[in-house]
Amino acid sequence: MSRDEQRAAMRQTREDLIAELEELYRRAFDRISERDLGEGAIARLTQLLLRSREAAITPLTEEIEAPLITRAPETP
Repeated sequence: MSRDEQRAAMRQTREDLIAELEELYRRAFDRISERDLGEGAIARLTQLLLRSREAAITPLTEEIEAPLITRAPETP
C-alpha cells in the first residue's frame, strides 16, 4: 500500500469513527430525553454528554483537518 493510500485509509477510518460516535451520542441523547428524570438531572446528563462528545470527536476531526507536511521546503 502506497503512502497516499495509507493516508486515505486512515482518513476514511477517522471519518467512519466520527460517524459512529455521532450516532452513539444521538442515541444517548434520545434515551435521556425519553426518561422521566426531571429537568435538573436531564440538564446535568446532557452537559456531561456534550463534554464527552466534544472530547471524543474533536481530536479525530482536528487530525483530519491538520495540514500535511511531507518534506521540508527546499532552500534556494
